Amino acid sequence: MSEQPRIRRDIAAMSAYTPTTSLEIFAERLGRKAEELIKLDANENPFGPSPRVQEALANLAGAHIYPDPECGRLRSLLADYCGAPAEQILCGAGADELIEIIFQLFIEPGDCIINCPPTFAMYSFNAPLYHARVIDVPRRADFSLDVEKIEIAVRQHKPKLVFLCSPNNPSGNLIPSAQFERLLALPTMLVLDEAYIEFAAADSLASQVGKHDNLIVLRTLSKWAGLAGLRLGYGIFPLALMPHLWKIKQPYNVNVAADTAGQASLQDIDLLRARVGELVQGRKRLESALAELPFLQPYPSQANFVLCHVLGMPAAQLRDQLAQAGIIARYYDKPRLRDHIRISAGTAPQIDRLLAALPRIAG
Repeated sequence: MSEQPRIRRDIAAMSAYTPTTSLEIFAERLGRKAEELIKLDANENPFGPSPRVQEALANLAGAHIYPDPECGRLRSLLADYCGAPAEQILCGAGADELIEIIFQLFIEPGDCIINCPPTFAMYSFNAPLYHARVIDVPRRADFSLDVEKIEIAVRQHKPKLVFLCSPNNPSGNLIPSAQFERLLALPTMLVLDEAYIEFAAADSLASQVGKHDNLIVLRTLSKWAGLAGLRLGYGIFPLALMPHLWKIKQPYNVNVAADTAGQASLQDIDLLRARVGELVQGRKRLESALAELPFLQPYPSQANFVLCHVLGMPAAQLRDQLAQAGIIARYYDKPRLRDHIRISAGTAPQIDRLLAALPRIAG
């Protein structure tokens, strides 16, 4: 009998992350056609990318050539868009890759990070891969940060990194500026994930990175620009970190198609912002309509989704019944969220169908 591969024991003991999947896979599971389903579980942009992206990809001529390892033209366009110097921008295969690169840059075995659940799972997911301990500072009942306990945890544990998400995923709430100023005073690096900032009635802090040597801001083109399937994100870093980031990132981490699509998107901002406006109106409509249903309690959101407390039935049951109606919503089988579902803002016809289905399910 051959010896079993000796993988890391901590990896063998890890729980797997459960991502959402493609529309085609959902259709196969449900025994339906993909075009019959409405996917409202992953905060994707239902309008898709700019028509300029479709045209640019249709005419892509350089797929056989390695991409620009520095994404120079893309970074220049991103600098104009976000108000930070190109010299402080690093692009990645989604913000997920940038989170991993940050772990590579900062974490040595035995270090710790602070995580504020419920929040985006990739912060705590990556920690054990780099032998970091996770110090959880849970959010309050309304999903706001417990700043006092974060301050205590920083003093006690001396974390290398504090991960923050604003608007937070999955709750949709922003970090108030006064709270963030307090957090910036802490002797640790703050990693601010602004994946949903385009949908919020607030300004990004991207332009503030140059003023603070302990602030990193992460952004993405997955949501507002409709490029989730191409995996394109970027980070704004203190200038002193950039030489070290260039050392450790994979040389061709952003593929030619994603680079091309990002450039095309950033040359069609007016159209994409108009679509963002439609999704914000859709989110507001969802918040109002869902609040009228006796079995749902939506939380105020500044993102392109609404988190709902489910009353009177298991949230997983509601998720399953919506799926049978051809509507895919997000359910989290984890503490604080087992009685919640998250619903992404869709197009007006998609929201019509959702709102028509929900009363029938409850009945």
